[in-house]
Amino acid sequence: MQVISTIAELRARLGAERAVAFVPTMGNLHEGHLNLVRLAREYGNCVVASIFVNPLQFGPNEDFDRYPRTLEADCAQLQGLADVVFAPSVNEMYPVRQTVFVEPPPVANELCGASRPGHFRGMATVVLKLLNIVQPQAALFGKKDYQQLHIIRQLSAQLDLPVRIVGGETMRAADGLALSSRNQYLSVSERGEAVFLYQALQGMRQAILQGERDFERLQQRAVETLAARGWLVDYVAVRNQSDLQPASPVQGDPAQRELVILAAARLGNTRLLDNIEVCLIG
Repeated sequence: MQVISTIAELRARLGAERAVAFVPTMGNLHEGHLNLVRLAREYGNCVVASIFVNPLQFGPNEDFDRYPRTLEADCAQLQGLADVVFAPSVNEMYPVRQTVFVEPPPVANELCGASRPGHFRGMATVVLKLLNIVQPQAALFGKKDYQQLHIIRQLSAQLDLPVRIVGGETMRAADGLALSSRNQYLSVSERGEAVFLYQALQGMRQAILQGERDFERLQQRAVETLAARGWLVDYVAVRNQSDLQPASPVQGDPAQRELVILAAARLGNTRLLDNIEVCLIG
C-alpha cells in the first residue's frame, strides 16, 4: 500500500489504472469506513482511500480544529484493504484561496443545511476536486450521511461525471448506534443514551409500516420525546428517498412509497446523525 500526499504523484501512480474505486474519508477510521473500502474492491482493481479533513465544510464554531487526526493508525487499518492512501495537506488541496465553489441543490439548505450553512457547498466542492484528482470509475459513500449522499448523486448526475456513485449501508455498534468518528466525543453516560436516537427512528418506522400517515405528528412526537430525555434536536423528518422532499405517499406512485426518516440531534456537545429507510408495500 502506498501513502501519497501530492496530486502530481497520485496522478502518476493512477495513470495506467483502468478500474479505480475510491473512498473519500476525513480519517479517524472506524468499521463503517473500512466496510466501504472492502466494498470498493467489488468496483475496481485499484482501491484508493483519501484522508483529508476539509476546512471548507466546517463552520466557524464547529470542530475543525479538534476533529481527530489519526493518519498513522488509519493507514495501519487500511493495510491490506486499500492499494493507495491519498493524504494531502490543506495547502496541497487549496494552494490558493478557494474562490470557485459548487452550488448544491436547494435541498442543501434544509435538514442539516439549515443549521450548518455552507456545509454542503464546501463538501460538494471538495468532493468534485477529489473526483477530478482521482478520476475513479466508482466512488463509495456511506448512507449514514444520507443528505450528503443524495447531494453527491445529484452532483455526479447533473455535471455528467463519469463515475458511479455507490451508497454503503450504515454500520452500527451492537446496540444499534450508527458508527461515527464523533462518537468518541460522547461521555460514558451519553454513550449509553445515544442509542435512543436510532430507537426513536425504529419506532417511527414501525408506526408507518402499521399505517400511520400523519408524518407531522410522528415527527413532533419524536422531537418531544428526545427533548424530554435531554437531547437538543435539530430535526426529525420523514422524506422521500428519491428527492428528499417531505413525504406524502400517493397510492400507486412508487417514488413516493420509498421513504427515509432522518434525524440530527445534539447530546451534550456531540451532534449525532442517523436515518432509517422505509419501503411501503401495496
